[in-house]
Amino acid sequence: MPALQLSRFSSLRAFGHRDFVHVWSGALVSNIGTWMETLALGVFVTTVTGRAEATGGIAALTFLPGVLLSPVSGALADRFDRRTFVAMGMLAQAVLAALLTLMAFTGRLTVPAVAVLSFLNGCASSLVNPAFAALISRSVPPEDLHSAFSLNSAQFNLGRIIGPALGAAVLATHGITWTLAVNSLSFVAVLWALWRVRPQPPSARERREPLWTGLVRGARVAREDPTLGMTLLATLAVSALVSPFIGLVPVFAIRVFHEGAAATSLLVGSQGMGAVMAAVLVGPLVARLGRRRLLEACLVFIGPMAAVYWMAPTLHTAALALVGLGALYMGTLTSLNTACQLRVPAELQGRMSGIYSMMIAVGYAAGVWMQGALADRVGVRLITAGCALFFLALVLTQRLLRPEAFAATEAPRAPELVAAPAASPHLDGGEF
Repeated sequence: MPALQLSRFSSLRAFGHRDFVHVWSGALVSNIGTWMETLALGVFVTTVTGRAEATGGIAALTFLPGVLLSPVSGALADRFDRRTFVAMGMLAQAVLAALLTLMAFTGRLTVPAVAVLSFLNGCASSLVNPAFAALISRSVPPEDLHSAFSLNSAQFNLGRIIGPALGAAVLATHGITWTLAVNSLSFVAVLWALWRVRPQPPSARERREPLWTGLVRGARVAREDPTLGMTLLATLAVSALVSPFIGLVPVFAIRVFHEGAAATSLLVGSQGMGAVMAAVLVGPLVARLGRRRLLEACLVFIGPMAAVYWMAPTLHTAALALVGLGALYMGTLTSLNTACQLRVPAELQGRMSGIYSMMIAVGYAAGVWMQGALADRVGVRLITAGCALFFLALVLTQRLLRPEAFAATEAPRAPELVAAPAASPHLDGGEF
């Protein structure tokens, strides 16, 4: 029984589960440190190179490993104790953060070094993220899953608010070295929290199933379920056409508004504020509108809101627009992730998280580099706003051509339809 007796439709229902509270609180502290590092490195690369392509390229390197590693990580997460698996990945990220700090202390921090360590950090993140999502899925019952993902997004965005503000202050007073050092220490919190979470061992069947067979089984389910296919393609499109606003914030602040770390912090924090507000409202909105209508609304409005942000005439107007964009972005990804998880049984949640993470990695890595490169040649505003409006056109076209796929996101798929192993270890074509 949940420790907290919360309203049936409350966005806070997941807080009634002990393991989720531990995971949530530890991840919050770690994400504050991560956003301090993100701000510091973004300002460092943009200031040293003066090129949007370089800033976008560094951001892309963090996500690029997910193209190959996320599906493998999802399959591994279903084969091992998820708590231990996540802890090992977090430990690897802590070591990389310590290396960045050491290089800054010794005066050897360079853009190529940041690129290499960002790539390695992306490898570690790609292995951790699907397992972390699956860990959350097992920490709450199905009826509280939307609440759990919303609150997880809220803690990530609380880190987005607190981290850049704290990072800008430390950067201004003590420089990049101490900013990176705080991030290194923040990993202690998440490792301690994971130690207090109950183990989540896999079933005997998942331990026996060969890794390749498990990968194919997850891919087969994603390919054969039209709703999953639509949801994953929507995730890919959001990541490629809208999500690059995250990695290009330093470029927008420095090159368009001619500001520095403080302006970057304001914009990043504004997005986080919007996302936290959305996390509080998502429970009542799901209760009133249903998952399908909420997802449709987010997909329709996120493109125009992104265009408004990119065309904002002043820094403070952009910050205000970013509050709305942050709310829509959080609602969109939370709804897409929840739809994916509810379409598969518990034993496939790790693999589905892996495929979902791969869609984000492919889209974001390509999108942030492409938009950054084109921004150097055509202009930041024109390229980014154009991509956002193109996303709107894709959504409206898909809504007209395949309305039944949207309707199916309202109800989970029957577990018995996907619980059986794949008949063949090979895919017969398809996207995944």
